[in-house]
Amino acid sequence: MSTDFTGVRMDVVELDRIAVQEASRIVESARGEDGDWERETPCAGWNLRRLVTHMTAQHHGFAAAARGVGGDPEYWQEQEVTGEPAHAHRAAADAVLGAFAEPGVLDREFVLPELGGGFPGRTAISFHFVDYVVHAWDVAATLGMRLHLADEVLTAALAVARRVPTNPAGRGPAFAFAPALKITAGAGPLEETLRLLGREPRAWTGTGV
Repeated sequence: MSTDFTGVRMDVVELDRIAVQEASRIVESARGEDGDWERETPCAGWNLRRLVTHMTAQHHGFAAAARGVGGDPEYWQEQEVTGEPAHAHRAAADAVLGAFAEPGVLDREFVLPELGGGFPGRTAISFHFVDYVVHAWDVAATLGMRLHLADEVLTAALAVARRVPTNPAGRGPAFAFAPALKITAGAGPLEETLRLLGREPRAWTGTGV
């Protein structure tokens, strides 16, 4: 089975599952006793605790959208976690993967308030997929770890990232992504994806980009 936007022989639900599982693996490597949750991340102004809280809320919001109640803002609210954020994140990741695995999910309408309305399930899940490739990298960069995603997955993420509008009026602190950065010569699919979505990968070491 191939997606309708990448040509990769893997469906978007499976691509998303791979990205979410990799993000969870990296999040679960963080250690409070080492001060990891207070580390600065590539998301300007957010430490790792704040970033993982955001990721957790987005999982719950997308799970709600998959089940037809994404228009309720309660599902998208970020909840303060006083303990280890990895536990709450894993529960939310399991919830969204379960919702996306339901029969007929690709044909449903997902209401995504932050993106302005309703989207076909296949398109909405592609948004979640590329977001979690990028957030997996954000956490890996914060912790100085390598991201383990196959070339096929990274190529699919790039295909989605290239479809995200780059109009500066829709980028910045109030929006989902920072302004796009210039694509450097010889950039691989992960680096190009990160730059298209406002990340500067070469400012962070140890991630293999």
